[in-house]
Amino acid sequence: MGNRADEIRKRIAKRKKSNSGHTSSYFLPSDEERYGVERQTSYEGGPPPEGFHPLFKKETFMLKILGAGIMVLVTAIMFKSPSPAFDEAKSVVTKTMETEFQFAAISSWYEDQFGKPLALLPTSNTGKDSPSTQSAEYAIPASGKVVENFKTNGQGIMLETGLGEDIAAMKGGLIIFAGKKEELGNTVVIQHADKSESWYGHLESIDVKQYESIGKGSLVGKVSSSSQNDGSGEFYFAIKMGDSFIDPIQVMSFD
Repeated sequence: MGNRADEIRKRIAKRKKSNSGHTSSYFLPSDEERYGVERQTSYEGGPPPEGFHPLFKKETFMLKILGAGIMVLVTAIMFKSPSPAFDEAKSVVTKTMETEFQFAAISSWYEDQFGKPLALLPTSNTGKDSPSTQSAEYAIPASGKVVENFKTNGQGIMLETGLGEDIAAMKGGLIIFAGKKEELGNTVVIQHADKSESWYGHLESIDVKQYESIGKGSLVGKVSSSSQNDGSGEFYFAIKMGDSFIDPIQVMSFD
């Protein structure tokens, strides 16, 4: 026992002598000085090794990567297999991948709970807000006449407007698409906090960017010229709730 105590005292004296040129050490005081026992892991002579983080566990990180890789591999095998046993699982995965994540709903919930976060992208406030549109639940995208009703395609309506007319956002939200869609041309899709979406197609120009926040009544784009070439304009408007489109005429009235 005495030999062990002498050995510990010698180590303490040696460490103090070697650390006399340092102003600080990673563990002060040492376990040996405090408890008379040998420290299991130490970083003698200064700070811990480069890249070391006390909260980072390499084994856990590698296990997560391995788990993610296995999930991807299993999904790939499942979709390559012709077995009907995987049909239900395939349908669940497909639906999940095709469903838009509800960014607008999560953002609205976050603001209600914690207040407005720091904006990473600018909010588009350029538009034609007025007391009448601000007081209403929805803003009319543009005044116009319905020339193709909802029953024609079961998705949206076509409206005839003045050439170059501004198109306004029906409601505030997040722009989840801004680009070209087949049969709709230049199109903007806005996701709203109530999990609905509004679609604006056949646009001459798009004045917003994807993943930009936009307010109700703010400028989305301008209508393109009518297919009749009579000096008028036209645009496509649709409202989607969940997986189904609803008739916009049930929500708002047009001229």
